[in-house]
Amino acid sequence: MSDNMGFLVGDISRLIRRTFDERAKAIGITRPQWRVLTWLQRHEGINQSALADMLELDAMALCRMVDRLQAADMVERRADPADRRAWKLYLTSKGIALTEQLQPIGEELLQEALVDISPEDQDKMYHLLERFRTNLQSIDEDDSRAKRTARG
Repeated sequence: MSDNMGFLVGDISRLIRRTFDERAKAIGITRPQWRVLTWLQRHEGINQSALADMLELDAMALCRMVDRLQAADMVERRADPADRRAWKLYLTSKGIALTEQLQPIGEELLQEALVDISPEDQDKMYHLLERFRTNLQSIDEDDSRAKRTARG
């Protein structure tokens, strides 16, 4: 059952991303760009290294993406007062406006996907998925801790 559930969760994620991408193209944004902007909206002031880790991207790949977003006046870099070598990232007013355009696209897609699911079942599914994610995060943390212990 776990293989089937993993496949199902992965397939749902793929379908959401693909459909959202198609709809987001209408406002002129790519998936990598909307991922960066969305994470920045949630974690404004994060440094590039931490954002690269959250997005599971190579630091240089993220740097190039942030360069493009900065050139498009969607993101700004500010010096990190705690680390002269680091930059903190913030959305500009143009970046904020774009994320505000993306939110209704995501909300509409979600409502379409949930159309035949009762509010009670939606609530139950949300709580089960939250528990599922919490369990996976705990497993990931335990695995990371075990690797650190084994190294030294």
